[in-house]
Amino acid sequence: MTKDEQMQKTCCFTGHRRIPADEYETVKLRLRETVIRAISNGYRYFGTGGSWGFDMLAAQTVLELKQLYPNIYLILVLPCKTQTKYWSDDNKKEYNRILQSADKVVWTSEEYTRDCMFKRNRHLVDNSSLCICYLTKNTGDTAYTVR
Repeated sequence: MTKDEQMQKTCCFTGHRRIPADEYETVKLRLRETVIRAISNGYRYFGTGGSWGFDMLAAQTVLELKQLYPNIYLILVLPCKTQTKYWSDDNKKEYNRILQSADKVVWTSEEYTRDCMFKRNRHLVDNSSLCICYLTKNTGDTAYTVR
């Protein structure tokens, strides 16, 4: 499969790190429905950036759906190997579970740099033909990535 052919079957995710508690179940359900629709439209590769919030919810959703659709793949595109340095133990535990379950892992930088998040987002967008997002405001990194 050529890079262009794979890109036509690749979907990325971007979204805010904070999902309000009263919206979480609705976002989760809509995300699941949207991913299933993407699968039915031929998407097989799903890339997420590994940040807490929507990125993690997207990864969890893809891993859950792999049980029903074993021909889909989770690709983690991570900004740096020290991404979780200041995370809580519980968040690190879930991150490591997802990391171990991913079909492919790409790090855009070894260490944190000023532009490692931008590189991660650019890699996700440049290698996808569909982006599923959770965007509630027109400013910030998520809005920039969507544009």
